[in-house]
Amino acid sequence: AVGKGVCGKAIELDMSMLVKDVNEFPGHIACDADSRSELVVLLRDADGAFGVLDLDSPLPGRFDKEDQAGIEKLAAIYVAACEFED
Repeated sequence: AVGKGVCGKAIELDMSMLVKDVNEFPGHIACDADSRSELVVLLRDADGAFGVLDLDSPLPGRFDKEDQAGIEKLAAIYVAACEFED
């Protein structure tokens, strides 16, 4: 849901979320008990965000700003390559 967990917070704030330690993120929803860090990147089209790409790692601090920038580029390529019908 919007505003709930890291994915929901990313949608609510309309921005990617880089969480070095999910145990320090208020309201984190554990989909995987081994998850320690998370990177959430929005999937956007002309109408705005319609989904997220959610990466989890069992290692704290696994993702950094360089990873975020690369995944944001990958997400943009993916969205551009998709044909969405109304």
